[in-house]
Amino acid sequence: MDSTLYLVRLAQFHPSFRKPELEALALMAGVDVNFVDYSEYSPYCLLQVPSASAAITLLSRSILSKAIYELWASATTYPVLHQHIRSETTHLWPQHRNCTFKFILDVFNGSHSAAEQTRIIDSFNYLPFNGPITMKNPDEEFIVCEEHDHGGGISSPMPKKIYFGRLVARGGRDAVNTYSLKKRAYISTTSMDAELALLTANLTLARPGKLFYDPFVGTGSIAIACAHYGAMTMGSDIDGRAVRGKGGKGVGWSLSQYDLGERWIGGFVGDVTFSPLRAVPGEVSGGPTFRSASPGGGLLDGIVCDPPYGVREGLKVLGSRDGSGKEIVWIEGVMAHLQDKYIPPKRPYSFKALLSDVLEFAASMLVEDGRLGLWMPTANDEEVELEIPVHAALEVVSVCVQPFNKWSRRLLTYRRKRIEEMVHAEYSIQSAKGLLAGNRADDLNNFRKRYFEGFKPAGEGNSSPSVIHRES
Repeated sequence: MDSTLYLVRLAQFHPSFRKPELEALALMAGVDVNFVDYSEYSPYCLLQVPSASAAITLLSRSILSKAIYELWASATTYPVLHQHIRSETTHLWPQHRNCTFKFILDVFNGSHSAAEQTRIIDSFNYLPFNGPITMKNPDEEFIVCEEHDHGGGISSPMPKKIYFGRLVARGGRDAVNTYSLKKRAYISTTSMDAELALLTANLTLARPGKLFYDPFVGTGSIAIACAHYGAMTMGSDIDGRAVRGKGGKGVGWSLSQYDLGERWIGGFVGDVTFSPLRAVPGEVSGGPTFRSASPGGGLLDGIVCDPPYGVREGLKVLGSRDGSGKEIVWIEGVMAHLQDKYIPPKRPYSFKALLSDVLEFAASMLVEDGRLGLWMPTANDEEVELEIPVHAALEVVSVCVQPFNKWSRRLLTYRRKRIEEMVHAEYSIQSAKGLLAGNRADDLNNFRKRYFEGFKPAGEGNSSPSVIHRES
């Protein structure tokens, strides 16, 4: 890798997602990236990238990166910055001598008056750029970035770091506006916003030639995001009305709204505890709730899901409470369960057991190096360390956090291990019956219970948050 450094201007949203997203994009693009300087508290990131073309490819679909710049110089004061530019970048000047151009001043944790901004930009007038200044669509765009300390809510008058660079490429944030829920005709109160859905697709490596599945598809937000990046998508939901939609508008219709209909295979009613999907090839063995293939099998390149948290109503899965079957009911000569308005019976279920089922399903159905993107909620209890759900066949790639007030939700990204990585791992199915103690929603879902208790600290009448630690 050459010594060229690039400056990435990051968006000030979802800071824990930014580096994992760039790492995922680098992996998909086959670009060797070295993070020279990165902090979740800064909008500026220094990367070492092999070439400008690699930088363009890297950022082309980034949701949390505004732009990437060829770094010409950095310093802590303007005199030193100008000294570096004069001594280290003269070989770059001729190729921009007659281009139209503009300068931008980007200040983080600080501000300047209009006169001060003009003075700073004018200090670069020694650069031999003879082309006209054009504020709209110039040939070249140069940026001056200042980063100030912000201790105690007061900005320091002098920047702690100054960067100067030339624009190479912009990120893919336009997609956030394209797929905004405000412009979508088929949504619900639980539809995931476009930004988080697109991030989920990026972190799970959605791209052309890949097959992605959402077992809790709802109105299809994540499926739409995966299809945007070229993946073939399908989904299921415990509520058939969500998949079918209303008035002719459903998940498939939503994808067609964006001319992505050809990337939607279809949807069906089901959940991970009663999934008709089977992984082949490989021996198939019986499981407590579904079939699971031995290592080496796999059908899906990606599984993306935001399971129901069971807060507004208790978490449920398909099946009767007592586990017994039901007699077939006929309505006007047609079996009830084959009619469009049929609602299948459901029973209370443990959120821990659901997480266990999702991981087991992913271990069975993902191809080697396939990815699982799983959203899960947790209370913000500083005294309790989050215990990430794990599985012997899955490697935790990243943990990204979206904080709220007293709780947060995390996007857990897993990679399906290759066979040779599991030589010493016991690959077996374990029953989730031990996770199903209780019949009430609060008994089966500790997060729901704590939510309605206001997430009281431990010792004030509520049990500590518990997240399944899954091993096989």
